[in-house]
Amino acid sequence: MPLYRDEGVVLRTHQLGEADRIVTVLTRGRGKVRAVAKGVRRTKSRFGARLEPFMVVDLMCYEGRSLDTVTQAETLAPHGDAICRDYAAYTAATAVVETCDRLTEEGEIATQQYLLVAGAMAALAAGEHDATLVLDAYLLRALAVAGWAPSFHDCAKCGAPGPHRAFNVAAGGAVCLVCRPPGSAAPAPETLGLLTALLTGDWTVADRSAEANRREGSGLVAAFLQWHLERGVRSLRHVERV
Repeated sequence: MPLYRDEGVVLRTHQLGEADRIVTVLTRGRGKVRAVAKGVRRTKSRFGARLEPFMVVDLMCYEGRSLDTVTQAETLAPHGDAICRDYAAYTAATAVVETCDRLTEEGEIATQQYLLVAGAMAALAAGEHDATLVLDAYLLRALAVAGWAPSFHDCAKCGAPGPHRAFNVAAGGAVCLVCRPPGSAAPAPETLGLLTALLTGDWTVADRSAEANRREGSGLVAAFLQWHLERGVRSLRHVERV
């Protein structure tokens, strides 16, 4: 069995037997992997607390047929403790890792997705921005990396220069009057400006946004995410919105 080493973010864990645990990790170089951490639930485990969700770790594993085996784990960024102490950050982080798990496949290298989820964990742990803003920024960027970048300015269907007031999830974002399908939303221009800022990383604009625009933007992001994933992210229902 080949031995490999990589860094990754722990997305989720499952109990296995009385003392073991299966961990799902999105790694920088190998994509998403599932590995058995033997004895991790014992009090004297060598790396029990290191293999919890939201942690960034340096892993050494043996490659197996269906599941790999963790032989060593070192903490690179202990985000888990800070995130779990703040309910808003915790619920946002849970939605982030669930979305990341849904957007990635085992065996496919996903370096950009890894950098996004690692950055989201760092931002939530630091608490420098509102947790829901960090979550929505992650969701928009992760969808863009996956090939579903929304348009918030030009028409998503014909490319007519914007800004446009109508927004349609199925059409891909902002739509002009000619392309506007029935039932399209009409968000405030400030809301579309906020979503643009979150997608591009303009935190000066995002941090100054009004609560009403944040609520409206979060609804559009959640609808856009659900449309492309074809079913909702369960963790989103627990996220505290402003």
